[in-house]
Amino acid sequence: MITFGRQVCGSLESAAGREWLVTDGLGGYAMGTVAGLRTRRYHGLLVVASPGAASRRLGLAALDPVVRIGDRVVRLATGEWAGGAVDPAGHVHLAEFRLSDGVPSWRWDLGDVVLEREIAMAHGRPAVGVVFRVLRAPHPIDLDLTPLCTWRDAHGERNAYGAPQITPVAGGFEFEGAYRVTGPSWQPGGDWFRGVYAREEAARGLNPVEDLFAAGRFTATLAPGATTSVTASVGAEPSSGAGIVADARKRARSLGRLAGATDAAGRQLAVAADQFVIDTPTGPSAVAGYPWFGEWSRDLMTSFEGLFLTTGRHDEARRVLLRAGATVSDGMLANTADTGTLEYNTADAALWFLHAAGRYVAVTGDLDIVAALADPMHEVLDHHLRGTRYGIAADPADALLTQGKPGFALTWMDARVDGVPVTDRHGKPVEINALWIAGLAGTAALFDRIARRNDWASVASRAAASFSLRFPRPDGLGLYDVVDGPAGDDPSIRPNQLLAAALPSVPAADPRIVELCRATLLTSLGPRSLAPGSPGYRGVHRGGSSDRDHAYHQGTVWPWLIGPFMDAARRVGADTTGVLDGLELHLSEWGLGSVSETTDGDAPHTATGCPFQAWSVAELFRVRSLQHTDPAPAMPGKRST
Repeated sequence: MITFGRQVCGSLESAAGREWLVTDGLGGYAMGTVAGLRTRRYHGLLVVASPGAASRRLGLAALDPVVRIGDRVVRLATGEWAGGAVDPAGHVHLAEFRLSDGVPSWRWDLGDVVLEREIAMAHGRPAVGVVFRVLRAPHPIDLDLTPLCTWRDAHGERNAYGAPQITPVAGGFEFEGAYRVTGPSWQPGGDWFRGVYAREEAARGLNPVEDLFAAGRFTATLAPGATTSVTASVGAEPSSGAGIVADARKRARSLGRLAGATDAAGRQLAVAADQFVIDTPTGPSAVAGYPWFGEWSRDLMTSFEGLFLTTGRHDEARRVLLRAGATVSDGMLANTADTGTLEYNTADAALWFLHAAGRYVAVTGDLDIVAALADPMHEVLDHHLRGTRYGIAADPADALLTQGKPGFALTWMDARVDGVPVTDRHGKPVEINALWIAGLAGTAALFDRIARRNDWASVASRAAASFSLRFPRPDGLGLYDVVDGPAGDDPSIRPNQLLAAALPSVPAADPRIVELCRATLLTSLGPRSLAPGSPGYRGVHRGGSSDRDHAYHQGTVWPWLIGPFMDAARRVGADTTGVLDGLELHLSEWGLGSVSETTDGDAPHTATGCPFQAWSVAELFRVRSLQHTDPAPAMPGKRST
């Protein structure tokens, strides 16, 4: 349980800087801040995802409560306007915010009246329930609830133009034929709220202003102990708001049990992991992060173990792999459809797929899946050996994997500005070759177990021998980040070498790599993407799009890299005492109950990017669980000794 009192809730800066999230299992969500202030264009109570979450639309943006106690009127919402005013400022009445069983709740203390609100989403349906409960009052109170509505792309804004179509339905209204909002005693009416301001969009160099339509109001008279609720949904009418909240709490507790979580942080991470898992028309998958990412195959496969195996969701894990195997094209997995078209533009997603398959078999013992995936697994290795898109191919001279095409950034360090890669890693990147060697060796071992003839072990041996010759730096300072690039070998100190030190079958189990990365890259929230003092280092990841993209992989901290660091440390017997402490504390700092995408490289390492990121949560949960249960390394293929 995460709880804040008046000193956080009553401070707009503190309360507006902490965000909560509930999801519907389809890629849709409700999201906002402890203060109740919508600081992002993405914040709202009903955000509806398309299948696979390639796009989302914002519907019900807010539900503004007003309490009437006799002649006294108290506005409990918090709003900010383009002119700079904060009005109303209902956060000053907040006595408590609590996140328990994945459900956020607020308590407003108005002296002799205490009012509680809970928010949850139905699982498997785009539906949200908002429940209000009078915890204390000397006599009945009146509660007015104003729904602030829109229907627009989650990445954009909508301005007032004419009156939107509001259709009365039983218990409420339908907004532009898109979604229904129902609750107590709806009264038609309304007008545009113009100039609603989202401060985080301004900080990101984007348009921060939009208009929302106040679609009438709901009213209820509530005696002490009484409740009322409002629901918003697409499609079939959901159960009551109270039923949605109760089901969400029950589901959260079952997720903790399924994952075998034994403490509060473990139970919270099980809930956080579930927020990314979605059902699609073709099977289970995961979104990369909230609020703006959809499904990305690299992120899905990197997160696979933490989201599906550590959590005990083995049947879904199997279906994820089968679904991915069916999409292999020329040995590659599609990276994402977030851009509007399906893109095959990653050098590592298919190698992470092999990693995921190896981990699945190691955890479940299910060799049948190897037989089912043997053809796409072979296709991945065969096309990488012979060559596929974007110059991805094994070099005949040394069996190491090379990749690159002008204007493209194919590794996970994929930021581009004006079509030019910021971190140009054309050549033979260290982590790509570590995944290549581990994928070759791991697939060979799996194929041997099902008696499928193959020669991948010999390719792995040759590539491993070449790796030993080419990647170690002659000065002993770890591994080159890229070899045989257009400008030669890149000696930049980056965390990519941790994957080489972590993966079995890769000849890089060197404690000096771990200690170099500890000394130069590691922070309490994960490793930096580039060592401070390096050419091009940027310690602050904020500002406009160009500024953020230039810093994205040039020093910015990435919490997901804590996984490779911990695996590498455990492989070489290095001390990991306290390494995860900062990330556990981070669960209550920004994206509440979750782990952010990135933080600044410079202290104090302020969180940036998505507040809720799949691979950050997955890798923390995975290595944290392993610390408690398994002293051996957990990377793919056979175990290392």
